[in-house]
Amino acid sequence: MQDEPLTVRRRDLLSLIGTMAGSAAMYHAMTALGFASESRYEGPIRLEGDPKGASVLILGAGLAGMTAALELRKAGYKVQVLEFNGRPGGRNWTLRGGDTFVELGGFKQTCAFDDGLYLNPGPWRIPYHHRALLDYCKRLNVMLEPFIQLNHNAYLHASRAFGGVPQRIRTVKADFQGQISELLAKVAGQGKLDEVVSKEDKEILLLALKSWGALDRDFKYKASLLASEYRGYAKPPGGGLSAAPLPSDPLALSDILRSRLWRYLENFASYNFQTTMFQPVGGMDMIGKAFAREVGDVIRYHAKVTEIWQNDRGVTVTYVDARDPAQPQKATADWCLCTIPLSILSQLPINVGATMKAAIDAVPYAGSVKVGLQFRRRFWEEDDAIYGGISYTDLPIRQIGYPNTGFNKSGRGVLLGAYLFEGANSFEFTAMPPDQRVERTVEFGAAIHPQYKSEFENGIAVAWHRVPFTLGCAGYWSEEARKQHYRNLCEIDGRILLAGEHASALPAWQEGAILSSLDAIGRLHERVIKT
Repeated sequence: MQDEPLTVRRRDLLSLIGTMAGSAAMYHAMTALGFASESRYEGPIRLEGDPKGASVLILGAGLAGMTAALELRKAGYKVQVLEFNGRPGGRNWTLRGGDTFVELGGFKQTCAFDDGLYLNPGPWRIPYHHRALLDYCKRLNVMLEPFIQLNHNAYLHASRAFGGVPQRIRTVKADFQGQISELLAKVAGQGKLDEVVSKEDKEILLLALKSWGALDRDFKYKASLLASEYRGYAKPPGGGLSAAPLPSDPLALSDILRSRLWRYLENFASYNFQTTMFQPVGGMDMIGKAFAREVGDVIRYHAKVTEIWQNDRGVTVTYVDARDPAQPQKATADWCLCTIPLSILSQLPINVGATMKAAIDAVPYAGSVKVGLQFRRRFWEEDDAIYGGISYTDLPIRQIGYPNTGFNKSGRGVLLGAYLFEGANSFEFTAMPPDQRVERTVEFGAAIHPQYKSEFENGIAVAWHRVPFTLGCAGYWSEEARKQHYRNLCEIDGRILLAGEHASALPAWQEGAILSSLDAIGRLHERVIKT
């Protein structure tokens, strides 16, 4: 680790910005680099004017497709939806005991979780500022509960630092913050900030650093009861004759820096992950099911689209029953809103203009893997006092997500044992058979929680590049591709237009899918009314 060359990648730069300057600075930096965008939802869409019986064929019953179906039908359109799966929601998906699915390569998995336990292989959290999604949850009576992103008692783990022993988030955060505060206080005390900070502001700055960094009267960060109030105690306060607490010893700044554990702190500073976050009670697919209660009567399930053709009068889509594809069928409409992922759409015959076709072909899809593990007891709560939240590691599994329900209950529980997004580890896990993904997840996870070895019961692993209806997790725009192709992707091409998270500035988020859909149908409705 000591011999590793010091390089600053864009992701590490964002980590430092978020860690030192705060979430607002990091968010603006991410926006400048094309990594983040704020939801612009301003309330329910109003499609005013009579469409005079115009018909719209929607391809895909994910959130983008069902949002369009709901709003267009309300506005007076004739709507039909073709959906590849036998369920609504698309990537809004939850796996429970008894569920089965087959990935590319023919591997079939059956979820063996106990009743009430589940895994969300796709989206699993909703930021408080995703106002469109939250509004639809309210309108469709989807009950929400808190999703705990930051749990100070969860772990940060570096396999080659601190002897491989996981460190509590609170200790890394407090020690990093405290020792940086001490350094800055020393610089201020030596007059090195006189050119940029007035004398009065310097005094206020020193008071702030003393409070923020838990520094003593000499502006030192060291083992003390004050510092232990932030990082935790060697012996916590008790009762009776043994009540007196004992302070704990801070981690050395050099060790924290070389461990690179500081980079995980961005996951709590980032605008998209700030408190409060939510999840639907009972699983993320409660949202898809709620939409389907409203528009399920116009959805044809198991419909695998094979061709999309248009002329100046309308659109014709050829599809087959995914369970028995021998007999092609056709669906026609005046207009078509296509929400099929670009990873699939790029392989289908579709007669759109050259610029839209180039845009469809320009966007690869990110690789992602999620592995759910069932254990015979909730040892993370009973042994480690971790109730919700996420632990981070440099091992290939990357993240361990703890359930945000059933706190302090006896019996079995399910962890998100691995969440890999992008990178070599994601491709490596995708190439494995599902049972090997689970096996490796248990092996790696035991470095953080040794209880894995004796408590593990069963698991299920979803590698999104092998999921037939998406062939990837989400659209992965490069900055160059977005500049060149994004507008062409979103424009109406004859009688066809596209929507989905890939057609938004919030890729991989459900909010992006909904906002994209609302924007698309707003422009479509304007075109229909004018013509």
